Amino acid sequence: MDAPLNRNLNNFSRIVIKIGSALLVDPENDLRKTWLDSLIDDLASLAQTGKEILIVSSGAIALGRSQLESVQKSEQLKLEESQAAAAIGQIELSRAYNESLNRHQLSCGQILLTLGDTETRRRYLNARATINTLLQSKVIPIINENDSVATAEIRYGDNDRLAARVASMVNADLLILLSDIDGLYSQPPTVNPDATFLEEVEIITSEIEHMAGDSTNQNSRGGMKTKIAAAKIATASGTTMIIGSGKPHNPIKKIAEGGRATWFSPSSNPVNDRKKWIAGGLDVPGSVIVDSGAIAALKSGKSLLSAGVTQISGNFSRGDTVEIVDSDGTRIGRGLVEYDSNDARKISGLQSADIRKLLRQPIRAAMIHRDNLVLNS
Repeated sequence: MDAPLNRNLNNFSRIVIKIGSALLVDPENDLRKTWLDSLIDDLASLAQTGKEILIVSSGAIALGRSQLESVQKSEQLKLEESQAAAAIGQIELSRAYNESLNRHQLSCGQILLTLGDTETRRRYLNARATINTLLQSKVIPIINENDSVATAEIRYGDNDRLAARVASMVNADLLILLSDIDGLYSQPPTVNPDATFLEEVEIITSEIEHMAGDSTNQNSRGGMKTKIAAAKIATASGTTMIIGSGKPHNPIKKIAEGGRATWFSPSSNPVNDRKKWIAGGLDVPGSVIVDSGAIAALKSGKSLLSAGVTQISGNFSRGDTVEIVDSDGTRIGRGLVEYDSNDARKISGLQSADIRKLLRQPIRAAMIHRDNLVLNS
């Protein structure tokens, strides 16, 4: 039997807190300074007990857009306008955090990430080393997507999944997503006021995923869907996750005192560091469809051989992360593929001897080696 979920914040040592734009910035695109100070009061209390705190914060675009004279409040920003707003707002955001933390003799360091910083292994390790160095120096990292340079092709698109990726990267034992809603409901409460509140989620099933709705706030990119996606990344890495309301002042204190929130249980069999990187990847360009025999072999700890592959979807290069799915489209796991998509299509369903004749070059033992493969728990 699994151990009961730990709900005492005092028992966690490294905590990532994600803060959305809608909480930090008001409808007039002004900083909610009093609210921010109350949040930092909470975090300072945790830091004073020896806990390591990381903040993943949205808000730069919302803060900066008011200074773009050519943009009306209600207008949807163009890419270049979003990037310009981020460049302006990031300075204001950093200053606000630094001033609020300084009241408690705490300091912060800014880290801006793009998708490649977590999807490319070398850059992932470098980002992790930088964050760990800040934490060792008692500096609180303030992390955000680098919106001033990111484009649609190289962006996370939301800070929920970025926060989960960071939590996995640094082996955090708790991730708190502060939201404009106090947790997960069976349906969005705005649609059904009688929706059931879920206090705890042990396993993220397809039913749980279907409960998620999209964000309706113009300053927010995420919604419950991105929070559930974040939960899948975080819990697979052994991180407990909370979705709680950030609307009241001192939101962390309220959660610590038992306020309503949804808690997601960490996996009882978290993956190792390299496999955390594979499991949490967001840039997945294709999939490998496998038969029942291959699924049985994978579950017994073996590599994925070409003979068990029935179809290839998407376009990818050797070393990319791909999904492994069954004939019904159910995700079995993911891994680093040993062939590019063109060769993978040629050799699907073939035995090693036939692959050698077809490709006329040294072949690899598996389509996906077991050391580079993560199965769903």
